[in-house]
Amino acid sequence: MEKELQKGVAYARGKVTVLELVTRYISLKQNVRYNTKVGYNFVLNILKKEAFAQKSIRDIKVSDAQLWMIKLSNAGKGYSTLTSIRGVLRPAFQMAYNEDIIVKNPFDFKLTDVVVNNSQKRLALTDAQRDTWMNFVRNDSTYCKYYDGFVVLLHTGMRVSEFCGLTFKDLDFENRRINVDHQLLRTRNGVYKIEVTKSKSGRRYIAMDDDVYASLKNMIANRPKAKVEMVVDGYSGFIMLDKNEKPKVALHIENECRWSLKKYAKLHPDEPLPHITPHVLRHTFCTDMHFMGLDPKSLQYFMGHAEARTTMNIYTHASYEQAKNALTKVLKFTTQNANDENSRKAL
Repeated sequence: MEKELQKGVAYARGKVTVLELVTRYISLKQNVRYNTKVGYNFVLNILKKEAFAQKSIRDIKVSDAQLWMIKLSNAGKGYSTLTSIRGVLRPAFQMAYNEDIIVKNPFDFKLTDVVVNNSQKRLALTDAQRDTWMNFVRNDSTYCKYYDGFVVLLHTGMRVSEFCGLTFKDLDFENRRINVDHQLLRTRNGVYKIEVTKSKSGRRYIAMDDDVYASLKNMIANRPKAKVEMVVDGYSGFIMLDKNEKPKVALHIENECRWSLKKYAKLHPDEPLPHITPHVLRHTFCTDMHFMGLDPKSLQYFMGHAEARTTMNIYTHASYEQAKNALTKVLKFTTQNANDENSRKAL
């Protein structure tokens, strides 16, 4: 108790290091999601190896923070890693600023002003890429067993952890809809856990088209019969099981994408496909729906986003081919309307 009091006094006087400040900030973040905790620990582990973390917070200037970001970048840290680090340090220093411990937040700057954003954008698959990929998986003797799962992801836009969390109770075949209100996760210690969806807007129903309906039926028909159904936080009857009769998690689906793509690349070296992950399939669904004319609010609902801005800014990455096809459809539609109008006038 006395030790904690001393820490509080030191903090109030500004006599704490960067590492101590970040540790204090994280300790105040209760009831955060598992993946958020993982992110915090990731940043802490990086900080513990840095001399910068041992500096007094009152000695840190904006230029010091910027130079440290540049140092990390030059040492091989990617832009996404730098974003994660700054994403923790900025609010930590903001906390100190709000409590009058420091006079300025040294991390209050644009990251792109000091380091190059070399991260790869998650581009959606083009129609040709999607068809090539899915036809290969469907006809491959080894990986055809993953085809139905890929169909569901491509046609629903679910997050992979939402997909893994599906149970028999979530499938309403009579009304052709899927209930999405939770995710299945597995910690690094191998502990399975259920988390409610990312936001309130993440709780939603997704319609089954004919392909999804058929694929889900196939998945259930081919599901191994478990001797004992695993129960995770009160949930059981998971649609997908691994070879140990335990529910599949995101890593399983990511590996299925990776393995099948590796075989495709070996058999078709002259017809390369981009990196394909479950998240790329989610992007592809969103982008396809956008170019097919689904309005932003409906698309936001199906994606489970709290804000439509997230849907439009992050997930609708268009390629030249997709933009060209969309323009062609618009021009054909406009031309057809003009012809119809001229025909009516002629009458």
